[in-house]
Amino acid sequence: MSSVVTGEAVVLELKPAGFAARGLSVLIDIIAQFVVAILLVLLVGNVFRGVLDEALTTALLLVLVVMLLVVVPVTVETLTRGKSLGRLVMGLRIVRDDGGAIRFRHAFIRGMLAILEIYMLGGSLAFLVSLFNERSKRLGDLLAGTYAMRERVVARPRALAVMPPRLQEWSATADIGRLPDALARRMSQFLSQAPKLTPQARHTLALDLAAEASHHVSPAPPSDTHPEEFVHAVIAARRDRDYASMMRQRERAESTARRLHTLPFDQHAEPSARTMDGS
Repeated sequence: MSSVVTGEAVVLELKPAGFAARGLSVLIDIIAQFVVAILLVLLVGNVFRGVLDEALTTALLLVLVVMLLVVVPVTVETLTRGKSLGRLVMGLRIVRDDGGAIRFRHAFIRGMLAILEIYMLGGSLAFLVSLFNERSKRLGDLLAGTYAMRERVVARPRALAVMPPRLQEWSATADIGRLPDALARRMSQFLSQAPKLTPQARHTLALDLAAEASHHVSPAPPSDTHPEEFVHAVIAARRDRDYASMMRQRERAESTARRLHTLPFDQHAEPSARTMDGS
């Protein structure tokens, strides 16, 4: 995942596409172009056989090839803001380096250089260039200032901290308001990554986090509390209290809004009007 800062100082988290995904999308596009080219050649051969001489037929075929390799891809990429058939299948899109949608200039540069690095050299140049940059850019992307990003990213469910039953009574009266936000984030990240850790590493991290959090929590939990249970209890209690606080703020805001909409504004305005008139 890479961070992109827009002109409005907004940080966007975009995931660049890997070489394998880009290669498959290009392969799908080439197969589609190849099928269309065969159909057009057969169509031209059957329709214009005996009508045009050999030179005109060759020129017509050359025009069709240029349209298939340059005009059509550039037009489609411009109108769809970075899409193609292969990228639609693979869930990719070409964007500018700042995360914005590409325009005709970017699509034209990429389309022209694709003739060299993909079609003429069989993709070898694109492969070599993509190895030396973190976003798997080909030469056309480097010159156009673009790269391929993933649009379909699988959202992994976050681990939900569960309050251990034996610590519910303790958490109801425990003071955890002084827990630093940075420490709380580390504890939450540990809970989400814990199933992937080895038992020893999991226990060690839980012990370290519990020891660090114990300096900000009062009173201490029961002496026989497991470190990971303590981490679960602290994060769950903090989450529930933050949620309850937000709900109370929301209720107060809604109550204030209802009172403001029911105030007799006209009655308040009449004394002022009479005072200004001198009555």
